[in-house]
Amino acid sequence: MKQSTQFHGGVRGANSPKQSSQFDGRFGRMFRSLPAAEFADEDLAKLAAEDAMLSKPEMTDSGKPTAAPEEEIDGEENFDIPAGYTYLGQFIDHDITFDPMSSMDKLNDPEALTDFRTPRLDLDSLYGRGPDDQPYMYDTSDKTRAAKFLLGRPLTRGGVPSTARDLPRLNDRAVIGDKRNDENVIVSQLHGAMLRFHNRLVDLMPPSASFEAVQQQVRWHYQYVVINDFLQKICGRDMVKAVLPHFLARQSIFEHPDQLHFFHHRNEAFMPIEFSAAAYRFGHAMVRPIYRLNTVLNDGGPALGEDAALQGRHLIFAGVAARALNGFKSFPAEWGIDWKLFFGETDKLHQGKARVQPSYKIDSSLVNPLGFLPEFSDTVPPPDRITKDNLQAKAKPGTLPNLALRNLRRGNMMGLPSGQDVARAMGLTPLKPAQILIGKAAMDGDELEARTITQVAPNLAFNTPLWTYILAESNAQWLDAVKKANLKGDAANLIGTRLGPVGGRIVAETLIGLILADSHSFLRQHPRWVPWASASGVKDDADYTMPKLLDAAGAF
Repeated sequence: MKQSTQFHGGVRGANSPKQSSQFDGRFGRMFRSLPAAEFADEDLAKLAAEDAMLSKPEMTDSGKPTAAPEEEIDGEENFDIPAGYTYLGQFIDHDITFDPMSSMDKLNDPEALTDFRTPRLDLDSLYGRGPDDQPYMYDTSDKTRAAKFLLGRPLTRGGVPSTARDLPRLNDRAVIGDKRNDENVIVSQLHGAMLRFHNRLVDLMPPSASFEAVQQQVRWHYQYVVINDFLQKICGRDMVKAVLPHFLARQSIFEHPDQLHFFHHRNEAFMPIEFSAAAYRFGHAMVRPIYRLNTVLNDGGPALGEDAALQGRHLIFAGVAARALNGFKSFPAEWGIDWKLFFGETDKLHQGKARVQPSYKIDSSLVNPLGFLPEFSDTVPPPDRITKDNLQAKAKPGTLPNLALRNLRRGNMMGLPSGQDVARAMGLTPLKPAQILIGKAAMDGDELEARTITQVAPNLAFNTPLWTYILAESNAQWLDAVKKANLKGDAANLIGTRLGPVGGRIVAETLIGLILADSHSFLRQHPRWVPWASASGVKDDADYTMPKLLDAAGAF
C-alpha cells in the first residue's frame, strides 16, 4: 500500500508555486483594489491595552485567581457555540496555513509569502508526508490493511480509566504532522481523536481499501463537518446557505451553484490575507480563561492556592505551568479530556461541572491570559503556588506576548484594508463609531461592559483595523438583539454571538471556496456524498457533526 509523497497537494515546504498579484499564489488578496489602511502604533496599543481589547485578570480581593462559578451564569459565555469549536477552528487553521517566513518587524507583501500548507482542507497537518516518507508516525504491522496511525499513551480522567489517548511522543515532543497541534492540551487531544478516526475508518472499510482510499474518506468526513457544523455555528445557517445554496437544501450543485462573490482565483486557490490575518482570528475572542477537562479531575479541592471557583478546572495559560494547559510537552496522564464537556447542546438552564462548556462570545475582547502567550513568556515550574504576582506569566525580554497587539500589528504590516472599506466593497453600510464597541458583549447589571471605539482610540473610529471591525460587528449584532428584546442583566448575557456580514462572508467564502477549488474534495468528486462512519458502523447521515465524528472515533 504505497503512498506517493506527491499525492493530493505535494510535499509541505516544497518549492513555492508561481506567484501572481492577481489570481494565483498561496497567499493573495480577496479585495485587491482596496488601499492599505495605515495605523499609528500608539493607536493600536490603545486598542490592545488591558481593559480595552484585553480583559483584566479575574482575581479575588485577596489576590487569588478566580472565575465565575459553574453554577452561575457567566456573562461572557456564548451559549450558541460550545467551547470545542474554538479548538476545531484552531485545528482547521493549522490544516490550511503555515507561514514561518513573515515578520512582525517589517511590511510584508502577501504575494511574496509562502504558505507551507496546501491551501486546501486536506488534512496534511494530520497525515504529514504519509507512511512511506514518515513511517515513524504509522503502524504498518498489519500488511492486510492500510496503515494506521501510532497512538500515544492511554490517559485517565482524574485517575479513572477512559478512552482518551495522548499523542505519540519522543522526549516529550509530539511526533505528528504539524507541531502546532500540540500548542495546548485541548488541541493536542483533538489531533489525537482525528488520528483515531483514521484508524476507525481503516477498520470499517474493506481490507482491500488502500491508504489513499481511507485518507480520502477521512478528508471528506472532515470537509463535510466544516460546512455542515463548524461554519453554521460560526457564520450562521443563512450565510452558509447564501454561499453554498445547494448544500443545506440537498439539491444539485449544478442547478443551484455556489455564490462566491469575493473569493476568486483562476488556476489554483490562494489563501486570502483578509482571512488569515483578520477574519479567521475571530477564534481568539472565543477562548475561555479556564476549562474543565473532565468531571473528576482535582475533585478534592482547589489546587496551588487558587480560589475555590476554579476547583477542578485549568487556566488556559498561567505563570504556574502546573495549573495551565500550555502545550509542547507531556501533561499529567489524568488530564484525559471528556469531549462531552466541549461538544453538544449547551443548556442555559443546566449549570454545574457536567455541563457542556460554552465558548466565550465572539466580541472585541480577549481574555487576559492571551496577553501573555507562553511562547513569549516565562513560567515557573511546580510546585510553586499561584499568587497575584505569578498568575500572569512574565514576558521574555524583547518579545511581544500580547496576542491582541500582535494581531493588530500583523494586519498593519500586511497592508490590510480597513473594516469600513471592506464593508463598502461588499455593498454594506459600515458601522458607525457608536456601533464599534471595544470590550465584552456583556452586561454588568444593567450597564454595558464595552466602550465605543471613540472612547478607546478615537483616531480609529472611521478607519478601523479589519480584525477589530469584524469582532465589533458581532458585538453590534448582539447589542441589537438585546435592545430589540428589551433585555437586561443575565437575560441579555444569554444572547449568543456569531460573525457578522463582513466577517461571516469572508470566513464562509474562504473555507467553502477552498473546498470547491480542490479537485479531490467531496464537493468536486461527489457533491451529493454524505458521511457514513458512526460508532455503530456504516450509517449514512446528512446531518453529520463533530460530536458524531468523535463518537465514531471512539473518543466521545
